[in-house]
Amino acid sequence: MAHEMAKKYDHTISEKHWAKQWQKETLYAFDKKSKKTPYVIDMPPPTVSGAMHAGHAFSYTQQDFIARYQRMKGNNVFYPFGTDDNGLPTERLVEKLKKVRSKKMDRADFVKLCAKTIKEIQPGFIQDWINLGMSCDFSTPYSTISPYCQQTSQASFIDLYNKGHIYRSETPISWCVSCQTAIAQAEFENQELKSSFNELTFMSGSKKLTIATTRPELLPACVALFHHPDDKRYKGFKDQFATVPLFDYEVPILTDESVDKEKGTGLMMVCTFGDKEDVEKWHKHHLELRVIFNNNGTLNDLAGPYKELRINEARKAIIKDLQEKKIITKQETIKHPVNVHDKCGTEVEYLKTFQWYVRVLDKKRELLKAADEITWYPAHMKTRYVHWVENLNWDWCISRQRHFGVPFPVWFEKDTGKIILADPSELPLDPEQTTPKKYKGDPKNLIPEQDVMDTWATSSVSPEIILDWVGKGGYDVGFKHHPCSLRPQAHDIIRTWAFYTVVQSLYHHKKIPWNNILISGHVLAADGKKFSKSKGNYSSPQDILKQYGADALRLWAGTAKLGDDLRYREEDIKNGQKTITKLWNASKFVFMHLDDYTLPKKHDHTTLETMDKWLLLKLNKAINNATQAFDGYEFSQAKREVDHFFWITLCDNYLEIAKDRLYNPKERGTKTRESAQFTLTTAMMAVLKMYAPLAPFITEEIHHQYHKESKTHGSLHTSSWPVIDPDYDDAKLEALGDLFIEVLADVRKYKSEQGKSLSTEVKLTLPKKDMGLLQSCIGDLQATCKATITSGKSFAVSL
Repeated sequence: MAHEMAKKYDHTISEKHWAKQWQKETLYAFDKKSKKTPYVIDMPPPTVSGAMHAGHAFSYTQQDFIARYQRMKGNNVFYPFGTDDNGLPTERLVEKLKKVRSKKMDRADFVKLCAKTIKEIQPGFIQDWINLGMSCDFSTPYSTISPYCQQTSQASFIDLYNKGHIYRSETPISWCVSCQTAIAQAEFENQELKSSFNELTFMSGSKKLTIATTRPELLPACVALFHHPDDKRYKGFKDQFATVPLFDYEVPILTDESVDKEKGTGLMMVCTFGDKEDVEKWHKHHLELRVIFNNNGTLNDLAGPYKELRINEARKAIIKDLQEKKIITKQETIKHPVNVHDKCGTEVEYLKTFQWYVRVLDKKRELLKAADEITWYPAHMKTRYVHWVENLNWDWCISRQRHFGVPFPVWFEKDTGKIILADPSELPLDPEQTTPKKYKGDPKNLIPEQDVMDTWATSSVSPEIILDWVGKGGYDVGFKHHPCSLRPQAHDIIRTWAFYTVVQSLYHHKKIPWNNILISGHVLAADGKKFSKSKGNYSSPQDILKQYGADALRLWAGTAKLGDDLRYREEDIKNGQKTITKLWNASKFVFMHLDDYTLPKKHDHTTLETMDKWLLLKLNKAINNATQAFDGYEFSQAKREVDHFFWITLCDNYLEIAKDRLYNPKERGTKTRESAQFTLTTAMMAVLKMYAPLAPFITEEIHHQYHKESKTHGSLHTSSWPVIDPDYDDAKLEALGDLFIEVLADVRKYKSEQGKSLSTEVKLTLPKKDMGLLQSCIGDLQATCKATITSGKSFAVSL
């Protein structure tokens, strides 16, 4: 039955072969004609950044464990692969590869260049995921900038606008002066930055007022001073004004209960705009507007002599002038948390501009309720979502001032400013390249919207993309399965991708987007810090795959507890490689004893030897525990269960127990050999299936080696997950077998302490009670321990 296996397993040959074979057979394609239960995975489309990085390999592997398990459990898995290739990361990649600057090119030309570049690099980018062993349907990968995805995103915009969830307004918005675009609250990142804390003097008539600030460059944007109404220090300043130093104009001195009396001098300088507190007080008190920044971070005419300086340059120049005029009375160097743009690390500024917003602040209750309807794995990750929603201060800004992205399907009438939407039947479109067909007025009266959508506005409709919501040439899955079964993603984008997708789903369908959400952690360097090529602590997954193979990397990723970050250590990859070698060698040993054996369709368990029944009982427990762990998305626990059964129960113990019967059928009897052959075949096939989601290449290779003579066996990965055999549920049998293993361990320990090999013959004395219990497997015990066994008063081993 079995085929003789090669001495060593070569991952470089096997993984390349099976990766091609699975794609050739479209093994993981969704079968829309199947009557099996659909299991729909809303996979995160990775950003096309040149190549798969270590974080990708870690988190995407973990979600693939679940996809493969659900497929073997009998579900009809729909696991489409997509790439996120619109927005700022793609712009930067194209600029780097093609040595251009988007701002210096015609928009249409740059968009064409981006599309051309994506088409060039996407196949190589996707190949990394194929090499990793991802069981996605790669036959029709989607791209978030494709016409179909643009159509879906634009249809989403129109639907939300018509339902009153979207508005356009000229308001203060968080802005990145480096990327020169509006950014959403979710794109903030806190960094500890070094700064100067300055106390400087304002004059109110002849009286001095001291304020403390880290942003003296905002002095020309100052519009008011505030203090707490109960702060006695400033009681005499009601309805008074103060003169802004260096710029010699007056601002009102006002009160607000939100001012912290204990912070600084208790006197707060409000500028337009330094932070969200400035924005809030500007709104609340109807203050003057003095915006001093241009879009690129240079100062404008309101900054007087500091015009055209960049923010940091102006800060240094103004501090110098304040010091010379002795207006700064105290200065100290501090480190404090500062909001920066997560894409480039530039400090966040605030500008008053026209932007598009999705309303979320008035829907907090519904958005929190949605979190309760979704099952979170691990459960505590829901807290991050809840805290994010509870602490939202802004509606979701979805417009960006960039060249490359999904255009808004919008025009404005010149004479009235009225917003004109495209008809859904016209999508996708670029308003700069066309006019609305159903517009009854003069098309020359229309001004096209030049802003593009935030990339999250498209990524957040990924369920609608994969389920062909617009019904115009997307995935033809034959059903509308909303909500999806699973959303796998990392914990850092709970506030963006998870939150925004919930928003879209509730607004479009009044439903949650998925029933379950699986949160993965991050991969860190060995020192616990973020992987970074510049720091020299980075290992590329491509190098790991080449040296150790995909299965070794996957087994390493499977050691992390759900949601936890994991440090990368090469030693852990090597441990995965040891498991692969052990699987190969154990299978080779088993198969070499099966040349004269064919597994029967039915087997009488009563004919099996005692320790064979015991092993299959332990196999039952391993299957049960691994199944429960996978059902709860605890893949690391499932791996521990399978590892323990394979390494300890099967290899360390049972293979040694079965050897004598396998090698000596004339002495032990052919029936005892057949019993061992049945047990080994059953156990090894189950082990391969339980390892299959974790290590797909080695398990597929061994599966095909075993079935080499059969032409109808198919792939291991479309076979059934192992199930428990109730015939081996016997507590007395388990206790007997465990006693056998305990005795065996004591004999091995004795030989080790005596410096003897395991093949050394010994005398073993067993208490009468144990001798009676072990009588049914005494032959196995004698052979495995290499012992002459007698009955006595107590346990003893001797040479």
